[in-house]
Amino acid sequence: MKVNQVRAGDAVFGGPRLVLIAGPCVIESEQSCLRHAERLASIARAAGLPLVFKCSFDKANRTSHASFRGPGLDQGLRILARVKRETGVAVLTDVHEPHQAAAAAEVVDVIQVPALLSRQTDLVIAAAASGCAVNLKKGQFLAPWDMRAVIAKAESAGNRRIIVTERGFSFGYNNLVTDFRSLVIMRGFGYPVVFDATHSVQLPGAGGDRSEGQREFVAPLARAAVAVGVDGVFMEVHEDPARALSDGPNSYALEELPALLSDLVRIDAIARQRGA
Repeated sequence: MKVNQVRAGDAVFGGPRLVLIAGPCVIESEQSCLRHAERLASIARAAGLPLVFKCSFDKANRTSHASFRGPGLDQGLRILARVKRETGVAVLTDVHEPHQAAAAAEVVDVIQVPALLSRQTDLVIAAAASGCAVNLKKGQFLAPWDMRAVIAKAESAGNRRIIVTERGFSFGYNNLVTDFRSLVIMRGFGYPVVFDATHSVQLPGAGGDRSEGQREFVAPLARAAVAVGVDGVFMEVHEDPARALSDGPNSYALEELPALLSDLVRIDAIARQRGA
């Protein structure tokens, strides 16, 4: 099915090529953020994939109040502006409160509405009203058809630059599962669909005061999603996942990314030939 194309820098969601959204979960430091962006830009370029660099200035939905959250709005946006300026790649970050959307839109190419906040009407509308491209992550508690209402909220602000992301569904306590039917269903809404391969293997709150994850399933789920047919793959990657300050257990190792992207490019080519 033909979907509305959404441009973010050199990346076109719904265009002729798979788009990679990748980066660390949170800005750990200015140098770390820039270092990851530069390496990802090089890896994506070698794979022939357009990149949207993802990193959060604040993780307001951590399991524990004592967990690292990031540098905050002002400093975080300054760092992301530098990343964009020095690497030339498009940038994505999430917002947690409506007042953050306008400021973020002055810097980034895509504003993301977190899955846990996907039902927050004011937040969705503020993100869309910014004029920026908006990535709506499907809540872990929502059926894929429930995203019609979320999309309608964004559309009500006059924005059609909408991307929808699948990131797993709550299945009992501390567990998520992926229903690949949701990719087909949500793409039927007429907007590009992205598969979040790393949050889909998260085990929310399974570590007591933090979430755990099953990193070993990132690659097979990503391959499966691309075979079904998606417009982009979202991955949180880190140079040393064991030491990541947020979402380390479900982050993918940067050094392993080139091999996986090679697989995804080949699978995507076959999927597009058959019209997936």
